Amino acid sequence: MLENASRKQKGHHHSRTNSVPSRNLASFADEYRKLAIDCLKVLRVEMQLETIFHMQEMTNREYLDDQEAEEPDDFIISLTAQITRRDEEMASFVAGVKRNYIFGRIYSIAANAFVKALAAILSIDSEIVQQRLDRVRSYYELLNMPFEALLTFITEHENLFTATEYTNLLKDQVLGREIPADARDRLSEILSHR
Repeated sequence: MLENASRKQKGHHHSRTNSVPSRNLASFADEYRKLAIDCLKVLRVEMQLETIFHMQEMTNREYLDDQEAEEPDDFIISLTAQITRRDEEMASFVAGVKRNYIFGRIYSIAANAFVKALAAILSIDSEIVQQRLDRVRSYYELLNMPFEALLTFITEHENLFTATEYTNLLKDQVLGREIPADARDRLSEILSHR
């Protein structure tokens, strides 16, 4: 009895057990893999919603038939800057394939929003719209051209796009298209002959 009283005064001591932990390392890894996939999905949806939000700005603008746009609208510049900034911020943490997944449907969402916004614009000259759509289509087709073919196109169509627009084509990383280290120098040389 004296021994029991002595133990109570010293406090309760934990004794080690040989029980197996309820979760092992593999289950934690699996859980974190699922969480990473969920994060990618959330980022993808977020970028899609951001694109829709910015493109809705088009319906709030008044476009004149005879007005030739020199620069993109503010909302396009803002959206492009935001996409670029987020892509650059993720580059060191998220693999390219996963970044392509996050940003992958933005172009089609923007195009879809554009078509819907066209219906909301009251007065529209279909010839001008067709010209602009053709210009946009041509620009995005250039993204899929191999670098040497792109240089040939630029040489033959120097004035179709601005120097900045041509330079921006080199910034976009397109799956399967390799851009050589001297690409900007070669492009600058072609554009300097304007």
